[in-house]
Amino acid sequence: MSVQVTTQNAIDMNPDLLIGGQWRAGSRQSRIPVVDPATEAQVGSVSDADVADALAAVDAADVASAGWAATPARERCEILRKCFELIVRDAEALAHIISLENGKALRDARGEVAYAAEFFRWFSEEGVRAKGDLGMAPSGKNHILVQYQPIGISLLVTPWNFPAAMATRKIAPALAAGCTCILKPATATPLTAYAVAHILAEAGVPDGVVNVITTSTTGPVVSAILKDPRVRKLSFTGSTEVGRTLLREAAGQVINSSMELGGNAPFLVFEDADLDQAIEGAMVAKMRNGGEACTAANRFLVHRDVAEVFTERLVAAMSALAVGPGVEEATDCGALINPDAVLKVQELVDEAKSVGARVRCGGEVAQRTGFYYPPTVLDQMPVTAKMFHEEIFGPVAPVYVFDTEEEAIQLANDTEYGLVAYLYTQDTGRGLRISAKLEAGMVALNRGLVSDPAAPFGGVKQSGLGREGAQHGMLEFMEMKYIATSWGQ
Repeated sequence: MSVQVTTQNAIDMNPDLLIGGQWRAGSRQSRIPVVDPATEAQVGSVSDADVADALAAVDAADVASAGWAATPARERCEILRKCFELIVRDAEALAHIISLENGKALRDARGEVAYAAEFFRWFSEEGVRAKGDLGMAPSGKNHILVQYQPIGISLLVTPWNFPAAMATRKIAPALAAGCTCILKPATATPLTAYAVAHILAEAGVPDGVVNVITTSTTGPVVSAILKDPRVRKLSFTGSTEVGRTLLREAAGQVINSSMELGGNAPFLVFEDADLDQAIEGAMVAKMRNGGEACTAANRFLVHRDVAEVFTERLVAAMSALAVGPGVEEATDCGALINPDAVLKVQELVDEAKSVGARVRCGGEVAQRTGFYYPPTVLDQMPVTAKMFHEEIFGPVAPVYVFDTEEEAIQLANDTEYGLVAYLYTQDTGRGLRISAKLEAGMVALNRGLVSDPAAPFGGVKQSGLGREGAQHGMLEFMEMKYIATSWGQ
């Protein structure tokens, strides 16, 4: 079975593992089903790798490593540019497969594909600019020469919520830096990753440079890869809980680790905010991917003077969203990823109601096929609600009220997470002052979106380590080497 959207591309719905440039069945005879969250029907399947397959992928990456690292940066980057062009060519097919296996609205999927492609374009330009440093030791006895070299074989572990963008955000800088890699996508949405792998091969990425495996036993497979001394980099996007486990695993071989973990983003609206902009930004920050994003606005902190007006307008905007299968053009809000996701959201809403929250719209699961939750707004929210401290990961917007700037900052920072914060005020000085005090790796000032391949993406506190995007993203896949040398005076 394949998805055919144009005459020039088709996506394999039942791919095997990609190891060393060869498509091969996993050692386990059973396959992993892929389910459409909108219909609950199986739409495809992927091979199931075991530890032997994982180590074969490491072998393949090792064989290709020296040749890829020695390839001139210009040649590597021309291939990355070709990857960008081919993803743009196949954008519609990729968007459809994302919607089908993930459940997100097609317009969100199209936005994700455009974002995913940009990482290849950005790093095709950045990959030729891995500059070093030259200085003189204070003693005057030697020069200090600093070079950047590929860190080596990299394990890339990606989540289900952005199956294209989370893969390319890691693959592109790894390849630009001269590293080979093993991609392990989430089993809920693996078809997109394999489709991207087909594109990379067409673009000229050599065999073994990018290997892709899926497995039903993630723990043992990932552990085996991390215990192989040839593997020198781990880049993970997912929950903070899993990130902590992987960091413990990586410690055994002292593997360099980048972690993009959970979030609990505050969305601050001050009394002088432009409410038209704030509502527009709120809908982007909350409802991108139906709320299933680590960057999703999780806590709406609104000044008491504008809280009711803001809430009324937010209710109107959320209530107007069309809920349905992601692949339908009219859909604004698609299905959540699985029934457990729906159950978690409902439990958080029910708990909030039990401690005094008021439902302004939504709030109950409709009886229908598919894993849907309605766009929901809650107000009269107490900070004791679990929802204040946990990621919702769904289309629910809880509104909390504050009275002073100091209270707003305290509430915003009252979380173990620190990925992103959103802030609306027409006072630029105030906005920049508060931005400096917010404990977040990224701040969107009068904007509902922060993600950009040219910007350093990442968080503080329990939201992660390292940065993706910008030049920083490529340096995460490079080792800094210092050479002390002297030449004639």
